[in-house]
Amino acid sequence: MVKSPILQQRLRNQRLVGNGLPTPTDVVSWLGAVQAQDYAGAKWGLGLRGQSFTDQEVDCAFDEGRILRTHILRPTWHFVTPADIRSFLSLSGPRVQAFNAYYYRQYGLDARQLVKCHATIEKALRGRRFLTRSELATTLATARIEASGPRLAAVVMHAELEGLICSGPRRGKQFTYALMDERVPRTRVKSPDQVLADLTRRYFTSHGPATVKDFVWWSGLTVAQAKAGMAAIAGDLRPLQNHTLTYWAIANGDRALRPRASTYLLPNYDEFLIAYKDRGEVVTHRRAVSYRPSLDDPPHPVIVDGLLAGSWRRVTTGSSLQVKVRLFAPLAATRQQRELAAAGRRLSTFLNLPVALAMS
Repeated sequence: MVKSPILQQRLRNQRLVGNGLPTPTDVVSWLGAVQAQDYAGAKWGLGLRGQSFTDQEVDCAFDEGRILRTHILRPTWHFVTPADIRSFLSLSGPRVQAFNAYYYRQYGLDARQLVKCHATIEKALRGRRFLTRSELATTLATARIEASGPRLAAVVMHAELEGLICSGPRRGKQFTYALMDERVPRTRVKSPDQVLADLTRRYFTSHGPATVKDFVWWSGLTVAQAKAGMAAIAGDLRPLQNHTLTYWAIANGDRALRPRASTYLLPNYDEFLIAYKDRGEVVTHRRAVSYRPSLDDPPHPVIVDGLLAGSWRRVTTGSSLQVKVRLFAPLAATRQQRELAAAGRRLSTFLNLPVALAMS
């Protein structure tokens, strides 16, 4: 069983333990933002925190714009809800733009060039025309703007961070872009202090217990901003001391959560790992230190009793899926073996595919 009080609370607050949330939108809203450069993996991360929705239902929510995918907290993709995207971008966008400034200069993207890029993209997408990245590249080339490879990625990310574009519906397996003003209804703009307090509350409610450094890493904010956000909600934060570190959390008020198994086949970049600067609570086995998430043949983490216990990979064979599991050490308890098998069945239900576990 999970022994660390910090991990017990994290599993509960992240909704990996207890009652799942009804819809993909509810999960994303609860977590604030969900790292999502691996789209398939991020969908499974939502499913693990849901009551019973499927992979297909997450696709539907994405295509209908009930969840969006864009660059928002750090220079990587996240899922975020339409209700949050504008306010969170107003806070984090300038920080990520400042981080990216060096790369914009490297690719010759000065202010004048970027204005031209934005005008060209806006015209091409106007009227709910959803274009893929390669189609945007063609559009920019027609306007005599060189945009390919990393330069194209920089142009598109800049437009996302400025709130010009966000994800559109998929076209087959391809992602498209949409004008944010046509995809996201305009709402009342919150003050910067309100946005900061909201983001801070959301993080420590759904990801706590966590340290100040954890919050800075996840949010992309400065230490000063993070501390200001924590000061704004100080009355609700509760400290938890562990050795020399102070962790903070907000009680979610649900004391009757139904326990679930504590063994999980998590996706790479899952919030349970990626949302913390210090992962020492989870990564304790000597062989776990070498674990690194990757988009190239990604090793997904196996979590047993709250700890990183190994990795797994998916191999699709026709209409079924083989899950190859590699553990750092054999499972000691029969309970853990049963829970690992149950985790495979849960993935099978989510994907609506037969899943076979194979130990390697």
